[in-house]
This record gives sequence, structure tokens and C-alpha cells, in this order.
Amino acid sequence: MKVAVIYWSGTGNTEAMAKAIGEGITEAGGEAIVKTVSKATLEDVLQADAVALGSPSMGSEVLEEDEFEPFIANLKGQPVVGKVAGAFGSYDWGDGQWMRDFVARLGDYGFKVVGDGLIIQLTPDGEGLEKCRDYGKAIVAAGK
Repeated sequence: MKVAVIYWSGTGNTEAMAKAIGEGITEAGGEAIVKTVSKATLEDVLQADAVALGSPSMGSEVLEEDEFEPFIANLKGQPVVGKVAGAFGSYDWGDGQWMRDFVARLGDYGFKVVGDGLIIQLTPDGEGLEKCRDYGKAIVAAGK
């Protein structure tokens, strides 16, 4: 199972999550393709068996607006119905509304989202990185 892990990170927190999710995907027998959103294409999403999409919470609990938001908006109307997706990101404050909105939006696009997404406050510690690896494994399991 090929899983595209596509993310935006400003401070490195979401990047650390992406890499750990990729490790979990590999540990579960999948192939993780980890890319920043600036290097990702629509084809990366369409050709993968599953995706994991990550952005930190920005401003008033929204996705990163310059690169990540346009990439996600471009997924609307694409042939993704039933494709497994994970959603993840780090945050500093708030209660995770941006992730609830993101998960709902991916569901509206037709993705089969794994759980409620994964959020970690600030820099993921050892326990947080383990949660990320477990989420990567869950994405693979959901796609089987």
C-alpha cells in the first residue's frame, strides 16, 4: 500500500509528525512517500492508495493559508471517494476546531478519514511521536 504523506510545517513540529507517521506506515508494511506540500502534486494524491495530510493550526484555528489550503481546496471534486485519508497537525492553543473542520471537509470531499485526525500540542515528545507512528499504522490498516 502506497501512502502519500503531504504536509506543511513552519516550526518543524508538523514535519516531525509527518516523518513519524511515515515510519508507522513503513512498520505496518506500507510504502510512505513523505513530501512537503510545496513539492506535492495532485497526482501524488490520486496515485496513492491512501494519504495523510498535515498542517498546523494557524491564526484563528485554520489550515496554513498560502500553500496548504490551496492544495486541499484543489482536492474538491477529484476522484477520491472512498480513499483512506489521515489528517494531522500540531497546535499551540485552542481546542482543535481546525482539525474537526479539516476532518469534516475531507469527509465531504469523499475521503474515508481515519478517526478524528491526530493533533499534538507544540513539539511532539516521545509519546507524541509514538502516537504518530500508531496513526500511520492505523492508516494502513484502514486501507486493507
